[in-house]
Amino acid sequence: MGALAIVGGGLVGASLALALQKGARERDWTIELIEPFEPGNEYQPSYDARSTALSYGTRLIYQRLGVWERIAERAEPITHIHVSDRGRAGATRLDARTQGVAALGYVVENAWIGHCLWQALDDQVVVRRCPAEVERMQPLAKGYRLSLTSGLELDCELAVLADGGRSALREQLGIEIKRTPYDQSALIANVTPGKPHGGQAFERFTDEGPMALLPLQDNRCALVWTRSDRDAARLVALPEAEFLDELQQAFGYRLGGFQQVGARHLYPLVLIEAEEQVRSGLVVLGNAAHSLHPIAGQGYNLSLRDTEALAAALLSGSAQPGDLGVLQAYHQQQRSDQRLTVGFSDQLTQLFGDSARLSIASRNLGLVGLDLLPPAKAWFARQAMGLGVRER
Repeated sequence: MGALAIVGGGLVGASLALALQKGARERDWTIELIEPFEPGNEYQPSYDARSTALSYGTRLIYQRLGVWERIAERAEPITHIHVSDRGRAGATRLDARTQGVAALGYVVENAWIGHCLWQALDDQVVVRRCPAEVERMQPLAKGYRLSLTSGLELDCELAVLADGGRSALREQLGIEIKRTPYDQSALIANVTPGKPHGGQAFERFTDEGPMALLPLQDNRCALVWTRSDRDAARLVALPEAEFLDELQQAFGYRLGGFQQVGARHLYPLVLIEAEEQVRSGLVVLGNAAHSLHPIAGQGYNLSLRDTEALAAALLSGSAQPGDLGVLQAYHQQQRSDQRLTVGFSDQLTQLFGDSARLSIASRNLGLVGLDLLPPAKAWFARQAMGLGVRER
């Protein structure tokens, strides 16, 4: 029986395998990493590559795992964040120097992060099964039996579900979820501004929905534009010139005139929280455990903090990987971080997604207050950096 099986070899699953592999080698554990899509051996840059905003706290985690130096080769530092409300006075500015850090965060292409993680895995400890997919999970006296679509069956003491927000296995196991639909979609695309972005990130709130522009390498910006489902579909279908014109009107000219937009993709937005994250021999991790609105850029960073905490719990004593007491202790430790981060993201969504006059006045007052009150601004910055009270 293998010690652990990680179902989903994306960024969260691969990060967990990396966080566990040194301790697994010492304990003679095997880690089965099961992923439906086989990653290429060579990284191929693309104008349209999806990217993720990594908090400063996430950088610290990847430094501890020994992969940050490699990831940083294609990481664009965020040195300034400008938060504003279109057409109104409310605004706040955060900068790395004031916070005493090299960068408030970093924007990195997902494919590059995945490439770096997979390159760092030790084949003597981590058995990579890809392309492979689990179609059924059966509880055993200790652990689970995983039935793959290929007909192969794997028994493990601990199964970790890291297969995304639409996890079919989570549903199959009867794990209920709490869904909070926002009736919005995120339009994701890369754009080229007319001026150098200079490491600036912009969070701009409009009556139609918030938008974020995050700095990427090669003077590109990653756009996350939240609109109603119907309007987002309209924007995706616009010719490039008309789309750039609407984007320009919504964002303004702080980065000059937009020159180019790449492929546009839509993602319906919903807050998903699993009612159970641990059972004996089972952990639900990443988007399968909690999938957040992208407005605060905290979803992946929270998942990585969960991942580090889970690895530490599993390696902290002599208990077997699927021991319920160990898993419950891990979940109890992470509950406050999860509640704070989910609440922070959801409250921002509710406040800045509401065009009612009272909400507009409240958020403008809040932005002005943040800019005038250093303690409040420092707290907001630590939340944005994914530090909270855990890192000093």
